[in-house]
Amino acid sequence: MAANLPPDEYVALSREYSELGPVAKAVSELRAARSELAGIEELLDDPDTDAEMRVMAQEEAQELADRLPELENRMLVLLAPKDEADRKNAILEVRAGTGGDEAALFAGDLFRMYQNYATDHGWRVEIMSASESEAGGFKEIVGRVSGQDVFARLKYESGVHRVQRVPETETQGRIHTSAATVAVLPEAEEVDIAIDEKDLRIDTYRSQGAGGQHVNTTDSAVRITHVPSGVVVQCQDEKSQHKNRAKAMTMLRATLYDHKRQEAEAARAADRKGQVGSGDRSERIRTYNFPQGRVTDHRINLTLYKLDRVITGEALDEIIDPLIAHDQADRLAHMGMAGEG
Repeated sequence: MAANLPPDEYVALSREYSELGPVAKAVSELRAARSELAGIEELLDDPDTDAEMRVMAQEEAQELADRLPELENRMLVLLAPKDEADRKNAILEVRAGTGGDEAALFAGDLFRMYQNYATDHGWRVEIMSASESEAGGFKEIVGRVSGQDVFARLKYESGVHRVQRVPETETQGRIHTSAATVAVLPEAEEVDIAIDEKDLRIDTYRSQGAGGQHVNTTDSAVRITHVPSGVVVQCQDEKSQHKNRAKAMTMLRATLYDHKRQEAEAARAADRKGQVGSGDRSERIRTYNFPQGRVTDHRINLTLYKLDRVITGEALDEIIDPLIAHDQADRLAHMGMAGEG
């Protein structure tokens, strides 16, 4: 039967089946626990139940009563509205902010943190565009991260990341504060966002390396301007103009799709302030304090004294997992308010 389905339809049905599986299991477990509890309560209500059996039944009833809220919450989390982009790959952009050379070095540290994190999760990172700083690090670097549920986990990294540390060039041991911005965009497919070629202005130019030197002598770098929105993307990483154009189109499609998602999210969640994962990149989300070995995520007031393991990506899940839990709790609370309304 499945062999007769068109490939796209088969993939869509397989995906739907895999998503419904955990929901069906959670519902089944909840029903079974409720049914078992009802049976035990009947036993307890029966005056003919002997004392020993009654003690055992009371213990089992208490265990089930304690377990029911957990099962109910798991089912609600699975039924909560999902971000349709969660399954997608991501375009990861890291840019140096205030702080000069130190900000560029920090941007490089952050990108390597995400590269290591991706490797640990079996994901693949492809650098799409990079502008190196003369002192090391990056003025900006853009990568494509592909794998399972990439956007679902990385989307919480969007925002301003602040670092406090003593630069290697600092002779008096003073702590400097600098920042880098991270943007995580879901990679859009052609079916997600339609782009009319007539709306594009495409310019080519010679690739530039760090310090302004030419990477090559042909006009292989590509800059694409989406005239209606004013969005500009560029790529010079490949020696082939064709490859640079393809990468730039991927970046443009992701940016326009992200704008579309942000508008829809804002319309849906106008009454939900401070939502984790809303994509608001205007505020500082995390501080990395090297002298204290401390990382603080300001959205959930979480502090970990294991900066060395976070900055290598090894302990990043210890921040992302609580952010996901917070987001799920927020969605559940919103479901409750919607139900009351």
